[in-house]
Amino acid sequence: MDAFTAGLLQRIRATESDLTRARETGDDFLAEVEQGELDDLHRLAAEHGVEVGASRV
Repeated sequence: MDAFTAGLLQRIRATESDLTRARETGDDFLAEVEQGELDDLHRLAAEHGVEVGASRV
């Protein structure tokens, strides 16, 4: 796995974690921001052929 792929997958995992935390604490604004970031990261992964897996939040 190259550095780009590893970094992208790490960012996705971190953003998924942040999104879960925002939802659990009821921070709707932060959840919306994190969901937007996650959508962008998944789009970037798809554009570069990076397989993310089925762990979408």
